[in-house]
Amino acid sequence: MKAIIQPVKGTRDFYPEERGIHNWLYQAMRRASEAYGYQEYDGPFLEKLELYIAKSGEELVKENFVLEDRSGEKITLRPELTPTLARMIAQRQGELTMPVRWWSYGPFWRYERPQKGRSREFFQWNIDLIGVDAPEADAEIVAIGAHFFRSVGLTPKEISIRVNHRGLMDSQLLAMGIPAERKLGVFHLIDRRDKLSPAAWEAYAREEAGLSGDQLSALKGLLENRELWRQSPEMERFFKAVQALGVADYVVFDPQIIRGLDYYTGTVFEARDQDGEFRAIFGGGRYDKLVDDVGGDPVPAVGFAMGDMVITLVLQKYGHLPSLPVCPAQALVTVFDEGLLPASLEAAAALRQASLNVITYPEPARLNKQLKFADRMGIRVALLLGPDEVASGQVTLKDLAARTQVSVPRDQAASAIRQILAAPLPS
Repeated sequence: MKAIIQPVKGTRDFYPEERGIHNWLYQAMRRASEAYGYQEYDGPFLEKLELYIAKSGEELVKENFVLEDRSGEKITLRPELTPTLARMIAQRQGELTMPVRWWSYGPFWRYERPQKGRSREFFQWNIDLIGVDAPEADAEIVAIGAHFFRSVGLTPKEISIRVNHRGLMDSQLLAMGIPAERKLGVFHLIDRRDKLSPAAWEAYAREEAGLSGDQLSALKGLLENRELWRQSPEMERFFKAVQALGVADYVVFDPQIIRGLDYYTGTVFEARDQDGEFRAIFGGGRYDKLVDDVGGDPVPAVGFAMGDMVITLVLQKYGHLPSLPVCPAQALVTVFDEGLLPASLEAAAALRQASLNVITYPEPARLNKQLKFADRMGIRVALLLGPDEVASGQVTLKDLAARTQVSVPRDQAASAIRQILAAPLPS
């Protein structure tokens, strides 16, 4: 027996059913983005490696798929879109109408260990607001995420968007006697709290972050303080805007949300399922220096990214994945015999002219076999065209769900099919 060649590790096959869910997600993201007036854009799948070094440093680009072109220049499959966005803004900074509201959805690649909810090839929704330095801009981006969750059926009992502010945490760390040069190390410590056991986290706090026993105790207290946001005028404005935007039921303050990337400068946020079963559904925040880092002038920016894999698992967990048609065809035109094949093809062509999606059975076969094919493909209507129908100028339409049939004039077939499709499915 021959061995079947397997796909590349960390990639996915999208059979029609999976692709249908994928497209449904994309359309939900589109509707949420456009509801707030955001424009769709995209960038190249290949970028110069230096773009990511400028943004993340040499260490983080180890997860990139790196290639070398014939000139010897190092290029990479894009692992994320924010650096590309920053580069695009920098290139046309003087021409763009600010603020920029852009969104995108496309494939990305990271060389990491595949696991539940994570692969080496994935799709990601990116949405960003460029050119506004205000908490209300942060609230708008968060509201779009909540709008999406609501549109796909996820409730605040199932999903929350957890928010913090790095400036607020900066001031708290300074008050604990932690100097500015050790701040990022403590941020990385906070970001790892859910990823390590309590003992391992405390050991990391002492050995890697250099915290004293008193500082560690103070930090633990800080991370439990859910009212800390009231000490920040920016956070107060943020939550007031969230309330006005009608999504406050999805949004909570969480001082443990810090985000691991160093380029965040203010508000940071993550969406999590309430049971804590999955890693972050989406993550993002304010990054006011990134355009400057890739050669442009400083410009304020905020946004988030959401991969397709975790959100699909969350929707599946809570029973919100839709039941989609297996096949886009609305009708099957049967083939009686070789001699009537042209008549069947003509009937199918006429239905397509009337804007219906139609399959013609590819060859003469027993009628039962053709109807069984239509049923398995989820096609509700079968058009029967035999010698009697041809002679009378009619067609027979069979509703495979209701198990009824009707004969109509051939020129009325399209409207009759639409009536059948509009009728409720029998219970």
